[in-house]
Amino acid sequence: MVTHNPQTLAAQTPPATSEQIRRAPKVLLHDHLDGGLRPETIIELADAVGYDALPERDPAKLGQWFRDAADSGSLERYLETFAHTCAVMQTREALIRVAADCAEDLARDGVVYAEVRYAPEQHLEQGLTLDEVVEAVNEGFRLGEQRARENGDRIRVGTLLTAMRHAARSREIAELANRYRDHGVVGFDIAGAEAGHPPTRHLDAFEYLAGENNHFTIHAGEAFGLPSIWEAIQCCGADRLGHGVRIIDDITVKDDGQVEFGRLAAYVRDKRIPLEMCPTSNLQTGAAASYADHPIGLLRRLHFRVTVNTDNRLMSGTSMSEEFQHLVDTFGYTLDDLQWFTVNAMKSAFIPFDERLAMINDVIKPGYAALKAEWLFA
Repeated sequence: MVTHNPQTLAAQTPPATSEQIRRAPKVLLHDHLDGGLRPETIIELADAVGYDALPERDPAKLGQWFRDAADSGSLERYLETFAHTCAVMQTREALIRVAADCAEDLARDGVVYAEVRYAPEQHLEQGLTLDEVVEAVNEGFRLGEQRARENGDRIRVGTLLTAMRHAARSREIAELANRYRDHGVVGFDIAGAEAGHPPTRHLDAFEYLAGENNHFTIHAGEAFGLPSIWEAIQCCGADRLGHGVRIIDDITVKDDGQVEFGRLAAYVRDKRIPLEMCPTSNLQTGAAASYADHPIGLLRRLHFRVTVNTDNRLMSGTSMSEEFQHLVDTFGYTLDDLQWFTVNAMKSAFIPFDERLAMINDVIKPGYAALKAEWLFA
């Protein structure tokens, strides 16, 4: 049993400023490629392929439509918005462009490392093969990384191949992820509506990946509760939890501030299982009522392996800087807190240990140190 202290852990320093947040190096582990398109890109790609079902033709209005449609409090309604983005991502040229835009946008926001996920099976309507989809997306990310460098930014992007939990292609996608694991793909994921589609339906894929010593994360504990988290960890062996906000259901804060952990919550914390938390998205899907009520505040104070992520930048109208800004505004987080989240994410990435360590020691810590030095000597 521990005591819950509602104060930020770094209360001796002031909250991070908007300028510091923008310039701080960031790490993103949970971002969907088909959830982060630029509205103007959607319109141009729709024109190119003859897709005439867009609800708006003006970029600003279209962006607002996506945010409004996603802000329903329902995960199922939230997922419906992807019909429009996937519809314009069915050609090699479109996939290259969307991936390149993604890398540029993230780098401009200060993201130095990102793992972006997508479901190859959702991009086959115009005749592409699964391999051609992966190769096009990889080409786009390399192009985006190059453009970022030319703009004075730096970013490294790895991809996670996602299987849809309501479909039956997870073993095939797992094999695809393993085939490209040294060519841009760093891991595997399953996504889609949790209710009625438990991760154990895809046990064959997870057992295959474990046998290949490959990495995978599982969307769990977002719209469905503790059983989804338990299955993802104990039955499927997930390395990370996509969202995982419902782990809060296994934690009790008493009136005197004492905290009691259920056995699952204690296991997740003890084993340092990373939680890929996406605050704004969680508010939209009803997983949390407000930023102040979001479990991330308590979980950070209790030293869970919490990371901060965007989920779907288009649908949530967000970025990593905006996610950090919401947390700073709500919890008074300082640069020390933001560095803690960022190092957590880099520790939890699906690239080799020495490469993670180099990013932490050569990029992240020096970046935050420089920002702190500016504040100290201002």
